[in-house]
Amino acid sequence: MTVSAEPFSPALRRSVGVVMIGASLSFLDSTIVNVAVHTLSVDLHAGLGTVQWVVTAYLLALAAVIPATGWAARRFGAARLYVAALVVFTVGSVLCACSQSVGMLIASRAVQGVGGGAIMPVGTMIWTARSSKAQMGRVMSLIAIPIILAPTLGPLIGGLLIQGIDWRAIFWLNVPVGVVGIVLALRLLPMGGGGDAGRLDVTGLILASTGIVGITYGLAELGDTAGLDTAALIALLVGLAALAGFVVHALRTKRPLLDVRLYAGRAFTAAAVAQFALGAANFGGMILMPLYFQTVRGEGVIVAGLLLAPTGLGALLSAPFIDRYGAGITSFTGAAVLVVSTIPFVFLTATTPYLLLCLVMVIRGIGFGLSIIPAMTAAYQALPPDKIPDATPQLNVLQRVGGAIGTAVLTVVLSDQLRHHPTPAGQAGGFGTTFLWVLAITIAAAVPTIVLAHTEHQARRRANASTSGETADAGP
Repeated sequence: MTVSAEPFSPALRRSVGVVMIGASLSFLDSTIVNVAVHTLSVDLHAGLGTVQWVVTAYLLALAAVIPATGWAARRFGAARLYVAALVVFTVGSVLCACSQSVGMLIASRAVQGVGGGAIMPVGTMIWTARSSKAQMGRVMSLIAIPIILAPTLGPLIGGLLIQGIDWRAIFWLNVPVGVVGIVLALRLLPMGGGGDAGRLDVTGLILASTGIVGITYGLAELGDTAGLDTAALIALLVGLAALAGFVVHALRTKRPLLDVRLYAGRAFTAAAVAQFALGAANFGGMILMPLYFQTVRGEGVIVAGLLLAPTGLGALLSAPFIDRYGAGITSFTGAAVLVVSTIPFVFLTATTPYLLLCLVMVIRGIGFGLSIIPAMTAAYQALPPDKIPDATPQLNVLQRVGGAIGTAVLTVVLSDQLRHHPTPAGQAGGFGTTFLWVLAITIAAAVPTIVLAHTEHQARRRANASTSGETADAGP
């Protein structure tokens, strides 16, 4: 058992509390708008294809800003950058709520994405700077609460606000929370200046941002068109070429924007791959059940959102166990639970009892909580503290892009299934077939967690052997 009794310092407690507020905003806004697409199309007199950019603009801006957060935090100070990110996000929310046209709303969502993209990476830098490696698992079990619950509760909160007030309430909700976060950050976090960050790697920033935005846009378009699209294909090819160019550039540059040499370590590489694959399995799979409830079972947005709550409950139940054992074995256990709990969804029918579905979703939520957060903890524990500002943006990008890939692939598969099965029974079977893909992705996600568990076991054996050797040397 690896639980540390080392108490949190007052500075660490303050940091965790403030970061949890920002994490809630960032992750909640990734899903809360999804249920408003149809309403926005009607109120703003725009087609669904145009309104979809309300979601896509946020993702693109978020993806573009993440690579620069490590350098900016070193240059201006992590706490100052965190406050600035919250301010930009809150201002963007006000602009969204005041939008009178779809064009203004899309532009405002891009502003929101710039702030939202920086919140989580910089927030992670703040608390990791104040915690020991032994405390990281316990901190992540707390940070996990908004990370896990916010995407699950987003559709429910969005549906309630749309039906009870209107779509603008989705964005007004962010304002008081954002203001509280800004005030607390200014009062509780030390606003020290930055240090010598060196010159900004402009070439690296252009290549990394182009690569991530190209891939994100391409996947979003691929999912929206439910098939191969010329614009999506070009964006994907440009994105992949830019990322390849960035890797070559980073290996040749003395102070690159992101340190890709971190992947020389087996533990960090396994954790990074796990973040990517688990992001695809978890966030990609999240889109299916609300669609099943609405398409096959004929439920409204509020009921569909309520029926997703068991996943959040399961994730919440997992929080006390996230740091009970080693991060590697916990992540592997969570991935195994995810695999097993995905199997029942393969056999979905048009009359599958809601009670059964809710019970399985609770178990799947437990697997979600036990897998993705410990995998990130394992990545941080495998690095020296000075490398965390380089690692954090990369892990955030991998998780978000993994989710985007999972969403795009599953959307294409599901659209094809529904097109060929117009009856409720046939559509339910189509969802079951799509969940076969989720199962395959989840099994693939479990592989790097095996490496994490093995690496952790080997490290523990070496530590025990070293301790035994020191004890023997100290003997008579």
